[in-house]
Amino acid sequence: MPRHAHIIFDLDGTLIDSAPAILASFSAAFAAAGRTPVRPITDDIIGPPLTETLQLLSGSTDPATIDTLAEHFKAAYDGDGLKQTSAYPGVGDMLEQLRQHGITLHIATNKRLAPTRKILDLLGWRQHFDAIYALDMVTPRLPNKATMIGRLLAEHGIAPEQAAYVGDRLEDGESASANALPFYAATWGYGAIAPDTLRKGWVHLPTPSPHLLLAD
Repeated sequence: MPRHAHIIFDLDGTLIDSAPAILASFSAAFAAAGRTPVRPITDDIIGPPLTETLQLLSGSTDPATIDTLAEHFKAAYDGDGLKQTSAYPGVGDMLEQLRQHGITLHIATNKRLAPTRKILDLLGWRQHFDAIYALDMVTPRLPNKATMIGRLLAEHGIAPEQAAYVGDRLEDGESASANALPFYAATWGYGAIAPDTLRKGWVHLPTPSPHLLLAD
């Protein structure tokens, strides 16, 4: 039997390379708003929720400013922008093999729910996932990824010992640990976790191969 009955995946930087689409859409948002970002729009900004990233780039927490930038970003990204998204090599095969071994797959992402679904449809992956969770799936939005993962486990009756989380950032590992889940650190994308900085108990996943996830 596989080690985990359920595997929950992060999306950006783990399953998909969304950097070109996201960075282009942030640039378009600032241009449309007639503003100049206070720091470079580079791929190290990808990962946190949209509002947090816009606050970082704009140097402002003014609600009106952030709302305006967010609307411009959504218009750019949810239109043609997200079509620049690509799957990391080997990810599609990994998902198919995990499903063939009877593992139930889920998504828990900081990305908004609407573009998440569009991207999964674009890549032909929607059928792989039993549940797709995002911070904005409810109103008011969920406060953080740890809460989101906890909600997914509770609503689907999944015990922590039955599941694992796969992600590419420190926040992903901390969110998994907060829910007593094993964490696999995907290091093939643009995430911020270096293999030599993994915390005790975290497992390095150097390539999108199912073997470590399937091990007994």
